[in-house]
Amino acid sequence: MGHPFHAGPEPVPLDPRKAPAPGYGSAALCDVIPAAVAAFGIPGMPATGLDLAPADRVCVFLVDGLGWELVGRHPQEAPYLNSLLPSSLGGTGRPLTAGFPATTATSLASVGTGLPPGAHGLAGYTALNPDTGELMNQLRWQPWTSPTAWQPYPTVFQLADAAGIATCQVSSPTFQNTPLTKVALSGGVFHGRLTGEERVDLAADRLGAADRTLVYTYYSELDAMGHRHGVDSDAWRGQLMMVDRLAQRLAEQLPPRAVLYVTADHGMIDIPFDEDSRIDFDEDWELRAGVAVLGGEGRARHVYAVPGAAADVHAVWSEVLGDRMWVATRDEAVDAGWFGPDPEPRVLARIGDVVAAACDDVAITASRTEPGESRMTGLHGSMTPVEQLVPLLEVRS
Repeated sequence: MGHPFHAGPEPVPLDPRKAPAPGYGSAALCDVIPAAVAAFGIPGMPATGLDLAPADRVCVFLVDGLGWELVGRHPQEAPYLNSLLPSSLGGTGRPLTAGFPATTATSLASVGTGLPPGAHGLAGYTALNPDTGELMNQLRWQPWTSPTAWQPYPTVFQLADAAGIATCQVSSPTFQNTPLTKVALSGGVFHGRLTGEERVDLAADRLGAADRTLVYTYYSELDAMGHRHGVDSDAWRGQLMMVDRLAQRLAEQLPPRAVLYVTADHGMIDIPFDEDSRIDFDEDWELRAGVAVLGGEGRARHVYAVPGAAADVHAVWSEVLGDRMWVATRDEAVDAGWFGPDPEPRVLARIGDVVAAACDDVAITASRTEPGESRMTGLHGSMTPVEQLVPLLEVRS
């Protein structure tokens, strides 16, 4: 197939070194819990440059898909969250960056380990397992691989629990025994509750159950509605109204000496269903040439080349997509800080030979190999503000 948007003068490729890399170390998801519990003096807790006022009881409420820009666009549906925007990021009124890629598995691992993706190693929605040559889905953990070999670091919850902090997670029972929970969110006690109301009520109860507490709670339904119907849908707006009520309900039940942080793993953008906006890798001989495995997701692709073809793949992807995506070699993406400072050797081979991150309203879909993902309306993964920026809203009792 041709690429109709290449009519006219040759477009100027985007410089991957100028992509807005996440603020690891001072304003990214990996910094939240280390900063929130810094006053506890927990041994082994990762260092951070983020400064948050201390509290004896810390609650993190993570809403899947609650992007910073999406909150600000919906003051009527989310009046309470909008009232908290000035409190974000330690009262600066600024957002956090999620990390790259801005996707759930990567972000939850960043929250739960206090480390950037280049250290914890969950470098995308799907990434190559260099030991097997298979594409590993890090959300569903398929095909199965040893969780502790894939992500060897203790979680912040394990560190807190070992230091005597009353630590727990309150989430859907579905997630209790998943490998992703094991590597990213385990430590202390897991409480499974089905509804959002049950979760926030129990989170508030557990927050007040000891002198020093760390409670994490999670809500996924906003993200699900965005993928299915888009962030411009009534279904999504209805879920945002629910999130707004849940955040207020939790805030109003905070025990003394407590702080609540409301944050997210990524934002979301609706991508139109047309050939110009959704380029089907499975039907595009030009983009497929020299590619052994396609990983990542529509807006944040890991492209693994057949041996010897990496330079050619980079040249073609840059030529075809370089005016709409930041197209980088692995070394360029690493040097630009996309995955954090100095990714570890075990992680480097999981990163694509070419990494392509959307700047424009475009996605690289794969209709045959990724039929479910290709039908999604709302997508995320890249470094554009609507995907990358997330709130760190703060309420203190």
